[in-house]
Amino acid sequence: MLVEDDHRFAATLCAALRRRGYEVSHAPTGAAGLAAGGCDLVLLDLGLPDQDGLQVCRALRERSDVAIIVLTARGDEWDRVAGLRAGADDYVVKPFSLVELQARIDAVLRRSRPRARGELRLGRLCVHLDRWEATWDGEPLPLTRKEFELLAVLAREPGAVVSRDRLIIEVWRTSWRGASRTLDVHIATLRSKLADRSLVETVRGVGFRLAAPDPQRPEPATVG
Repeated sequence: MLVEDDHRFAATLCAALRRRGYEVSHAPTGAAGLAAGGCDLVLLDLGLPDQDGLQVCRALRERSDVAIIVLTARGDEWDRVAGLRAGADDYVVKPFSLVELQARIDAVLRRSRPRARGELRLGRLCVHLDRWEATWDGEPLPLTRKEFELLAVLAREPGAVVSRDRLIIEVWRTSWRGASRTLDVHIATLRSKLADRSLVETVRGVGFRLAAPDPQRPEPATVG
């Protein structure tokens, strides 16, 4: 649900999100947003005509665990802190790119939905989510926290391409373009610590993919 009083902006954003496969409803006021039915995620403007968006955020959080992303022109540090303290899961300042917003939506939804913990097995590689550890043939890999987080994001969707923007947002919690070089460095060191360096594939201009190390082995499975 998009809670936004600017009808032109709302129409454009709703149409763009629907083209990407989301079901979107629009509430032009805070009261309409609070009165609406249940949803998976709320995109919430703070400058609403009937009440401050922070009040709406607090009210939503008091009654449910729905994921909330604030979309606002208020970009000061205090505004960000206030939004997060009011219960928002993320805070995006206008103007923003649709690519960044979609990555943040996907990241917040993944964090808010229950996920089976345990192990992600891909051939000889095993990612132990509960223990924050990865092993190869049962032997622990000497990964840093960021390297492990990168591997875990890729391992949750084996064979799928994960965009650079999404990796930066999920692992470094930022959309700063300068983090792209940091991502490349961490991918390189992650590869150097895997027995099979080709396991992490580069998809030029898009991102990275975790491939099965042995095509003769069965598909990767999640063990809860």
